[in-house]
Amino acid sequence: MHISVIVLGWNSEKYISPCLKSLEELDLGDVRLEIVVVDNGSTDGTVNLVKRDFPKVTVIETGSNLGYAGGNNVGIRYALQKNNDFIWIVNPDVYVDKNSLKELLLTAKKFTSGGIFGSKIYFAPGYEFHKDRYSKSEIGHVIWFAGGVIDWSNMEGKHRGVDQVDNGQFDIDCNTDFVTGASMFVRRKVFDVVGLLDEKYFLYYEENDFCQRAIKWGWKLIYVSMSKAWHANAQATGIGSSLQDYYITRNRLLFGIKHAPVYTKMLLIKQAIYLYFQGRPWQKRAIMDYLSGKLGAGSYQT
Repeated sequence: MHISVIVLGWNSEKYISPCLKSLEELDLGDVRLEIVVVDNGSTDGTVNLVKRDFPKVTVIETGSNLGYAGGNNVGIRYALQKNNDFIWIVNPDVYVDKNSLKELLLTAKKFTSGGIFGSKIYFAPGYEFHKDRYSKSEIGHVIWFAGGVIDWSNMEGKHRGVDQVDNGQFDIDCNTDFVTGASMFVRRKVFDVVGLLDEKYFLYYEENDFCQRAIKWGWKLIYVSMSKAWHANAQATGIGSSLQDYYITRNRLLFGIKHAPVYTKMLLIKQAIYLYFQGRPWQKRAIMDYLSGKLGAGSYQT
């Protein structure tokens, strides 16, 4: 069994080490695992740190910021050339349990119609949305993702169980509407038929677009309850930042017009008109870029 794990780094020097350390400490059994860091044009010491502290890790430098989709696609293309059975995408601000890969594989062998598998993900300690809500013993057990639900009427993707303390209430593997790109375990055959991540998104919604395309090809999306990881949420982008304002606004419209039912598409157009006149500056720019077809990196990088 051959597997590549792709970690996309962008100025990740301060937080990528726990991720790579956890991947090197995985219980592999007879799995041959290659850890690949794709550096997306970092201007800090990310590349030097990885080469110095993790010499067994393969490093691919893109030379510029290709976004989440473009950067991961560099790693995916590399992994596909290796004829791997699975490709595991893990964010650099995520660290995993030593049995997380083993549990993903067990579920993948059980559900042969499953194409994309997602871990149960907790908030890393100190990164909870509501830090004062939990006791000391509950920290590290607060759920960030236990499967995804899409409310197509309002064009909203929601994480099942978010902010709840894990008491076993989500310990059953099940179908899910989407798998988060923080830990996305993909059967190689899915890439063969669905293709790569859509680089028009650049950042946000690209993994959900990939999931919906996989569903249309007949693949199941599976939440794997015993595969566990922890997420130091939004270290690279910043919660509530102008970057999020721009890409989430633009890509929600891009994703919805492509995948949502007709009624919701009409609602999105109405919302876009409102944001064009009444939204925050980067929301307005996002609508303009969508309408003019300025996708990929769009205006934000300039």
